[in-house]
Amino acid sequence: MGTAFTTETLRRSIEGDTAAHLLSLYADDAELRVVDRNSQPSNPRVLHGRGEIAEVLQDVYSRDMTHKVEHCVVDGDNAAFSESCQYADGMRVLSESMITLRDGKIAEQIMIQAWDE
Repeated sequence: MGTAFTTETLRRSIEGDTAAHLLSLYADDAELRVVDRNSQPSNPRVLHGRGEIAEVLQDVYSRDMTHKVEHCVVDGDNAAFSESCQYADGMRVLSESMITLRDGKIAEQIMIQAWDE
């Protein structure tokens, strides 16, 4: 899985139907911080390494939902993107991510997400 990060690989990976392609964009020692209703900014959920990130991505991609990259901007070793998701029942999720790249892989990501309640 030697996939390097580009706007197009990110789009194909997120909009795909399995977690494997998206996971291939992360460095082995990547860190993902998630801020949402359950994990407030002062105490975000922090995932360390591809193993922990894989567990979450596999859970997400096992659900009956679609994923779409709305916007992506890359500036050197930094990128930001918006992702919208929709469950089969119509419930929507929106996330915004800021990432740091190292050697063409995601090394750090902070994701802020909100969903319909």
